[in-house]
Amino acid sequence: MSKGLASPLALLAGLALAGLVFAMPASADGAGVKIGVAAPFTGSSAPWGEQFKRGTEMAVKDFNAAGGAAGQQLSYEIGDDVADPKAGVSVANKFVADGVKWVIGHVNSGVSIPASDVYAENGIIQITPASTNPTFTDRGLWNTFRTTGRDDQQGAVAAAYLVKHFQGKRVAIVHDKTPFGEGLAQIVKKGINDKGISEVVFEGINIGEKDYSALVTKLKEADVDVLYYGGVYTEAGLIIRQMRDQGVQAPLMGGDGLVTTDFGAIAGPGGAGTLMTYTPDPRENPEAKQIVERMRAAGFEPEAFTVKCYASVQILVQSANAIQSTDPEKIAEYMHSGHVFDTVIGKISYDKRGDMVEANYVMYVWKPTASGGLDYAGNELTD
Repeated sequence: MSKGLASPLALLAGLALAGLVFAMPASADGAGVKIGVAAPFTGSSAPWGEQFKRGTEMAVKDFNAAGGAAGQQLSYEIGDDVADPKAGVSVANKFVADGVKWVIGHVNSGVSIPASDVYAENGIIQITPASTNPTFTDRGLWNTFRTTGRDDQQGAVAAAYLVKHFQGKRVAIVHDKTPFGEGLAQIVKKGINDKGISEVVFEGINIGEKDYSALVTKLKEADVDVLYYGGVYTEAGLIIRQMRDQGVQAPLMGGDGLVTTDFGAIAGPGGAGTLMTYTPDPRENPEAKQIVERMRAAGFEPEAFTVKCYASVQILVQSANAIQSTDPEKIAEYMHSGHVFDTVIGKISYDKRGDMVEANYVMYVWKPTASGGLDYAGNELTD
């Protein structure tokens, strides 16, 4: 955990469900536009929170050095939602009380959706670099945007891959019962069903469990050829490890909930060959080259959502400078206008819902690294 989060980890864990928020001002007096960074900073999903903090922190420093947003300096504070919807709403209400006007977050769709209602009612604009459930933007709220794609987009890519490469094979689908995981699994299920493939297993698991032997036994008895998993890296890694322990060699395919190198540490060597849908790696974008090099020079690898968080702040700042206002509703109106933003993850424009007009997903393969771990970065994409 970074120096910015100086409280003892035990204290953080005890207070997290109350929606703990840490002020992290970027300017000496904290004046100007206050940004809330909402993500899990404790618990099993904490690595994503650190990515959110690092990407936003560098963006705030850079744009403050360049004059801020519409002449105002930026500051930010951290809200730990622990990947829990109730804690996410607590964080949202704390942001309201603190005068936050722009939010970068949350990670989990099941947290972003209820929190966005609080933001909408209190004049706060929200950009998520990670929440992919269609419901987040489909409700027609004025304030919801994302710098990532939707599950109906990545689910279609996953289903098409399964139809192409596993026609006539035994497909299992498992999900973690969250809006993200179950929603993605249902999209994949419909996609393969429409093409004549019927799954041999469709089941939900409970987040936080450690023993998936009963599930693995069911997969083994069904003699599955591939497992599609809707959920995040923690449970996916445990399931793979226990599959291999019981001799089940079927590959696992998942969505962008796997996109952190922590997945490889949990899955172990048996995670090699795992398939994953994700947007084109932001680190490989030419526009991100300078930012990526600076982040690496600062001592961290800008994987997964780090660069997308930078881009999210960039879009808000570009909007504010264009209209010479930091007012969230005016910025949202400008973002909905179809304007094309030049960002570190490429050119972005938004439709009336707040979704990117173009959001492509590709398939990655996790492979062993020279150091003995697993990584998806730089590996060949799979059609």
